[in-house]
Amino acid sequence: MMSRAWLTERAEASIDVQYFIFSVDNVGLIATDYLVRAAERGIKVRVLVDDIMLNAKGDELLMLAAHENFDIKIYNPNANIGKNIVQKMTTVITDFHGINQRMHNKVFLVDDQVAITGGRNIADEYFGFDHEYNFRDRDVFLAGKAVNAIDTSFEQYWNSEVSVPVEDLFKSNPYNGNPDFSRLHSYACNPEHFHPEIRAEIDKVPETFQALSKEGKFLFVDNVEYIADEPGKNDQQTFLGGGSITRDKLIELAESAQSSILIQTPYLVTTKKDRVFLRSLVEKGISIKILTNSLASNDNLAAFSGYQRNRKQLLATGVEVYEFKPDAKVRQRVMTEHMYKKLPTTPIFGLHSKTMTIDGTVTVVGTYNLDPRSAHLNTESFAIIYLQRSLSVSQPL
Repeated sequence: MMSRAWLTERAEASIDVQYFIFSVDNVGLIATDYLVRAAERGIKVRVLVDDIMLNAKGDELLMLAAHENFDIKIYNPNANIGKNIVQKMTTVITDFHGINQRMHNKVFLVDDQVAITGGRNIADEYFGFDHEYNFRDRDVFLAGKAVNAIDTSFEQYWNSEVSVPVEDLFKSNPYNGNPDFSRLHSYACNPEHFHPEIRAEIDKVPETFQALSKEGKFLFVDNVEYIADEPGKNDQQTFLGGGSITRDKLIELAESAQSSILIQTPYLVTTKKDRVFLRSLVEKGISIKILTNSLASNDNLAAFSGYQRNRKQLLATGVEVYEFKPDAKVRQRVMTEHMYKKLPTTPIFGLHSKTMTIDGTVTVVGTYNLDPRSAHLNTESFAIIYLQRSLSVSQPL
């Protein structure tokens, strides 16, 4: 969150935002305030967000879109924004496959030069600010030529027919010209909503980068690749089938392993075909360890049920599986001090990062869960970081 805020304040021309979830909770409102302030000083802001989980009201979105420097598009708007209850039910009944095809990509791109991508959405729980449940997640900060591919992918999504301007989803926009956002600005200026300690941390982002660099945790690498599915994912002819660009690339990387594969995935739902593939790698002598959520740390019981149903078969392949503890000691360290002291009880933490490390030298960080949704339905994206030496800090176990 700190890096995104710092970059937003220093943008010189454009900010492009692409997310599965962009909530209207505290973090979401403060993030929106930063983007509006950027638009008010002449920065071109484009926000692309998936339809299904968007809980902003139509008039709130229209108000933002009324600003001359603020554009919003909704990805696959077939079940939520601008739809009445009859239209929503009709979609559920007549287009079950379509309603399940979501944009799971997560990108924050500034001036087409620097980008943040990874597992985090924009909501309290992704940054340690929820009072009851928070995620442990991972992003990567990218600059240089790797950003070109992110920019190309964003433009592809933005210009796709699947992405619809929010104004087109309503009969009219009641807001003309540049609306008055004083209420939003007042909310974000209130220290009860945006603690001064957090503002101070944002100002110290460059110092944080310098400190990480001195500790060897902020690395400059030459070989980074960004992979993203195309809008629409695949030909949509087969439910939970059809594959994807991201799935094929992950298989290719796994097959290149010489000794080890370490995986973090919050949702671990394997098919028979997946388990055959994993067994084949183990039989070649590849050590495979997977960290996923336990029942106590999981926020998605349906996904956990799918994992639990096939857990014995997965273990029979020779893969080692570890489950995340909801009360892991690291949770205190990742919360801001004022939040930790403020709450009567410490929130539960769940795993949300999606990573794969191969032989300690190739690391994948992105949005892809090890489940059929990511393989065949949701569009996904990730960065592949190729290193000349083993990087222990990227290892999840």
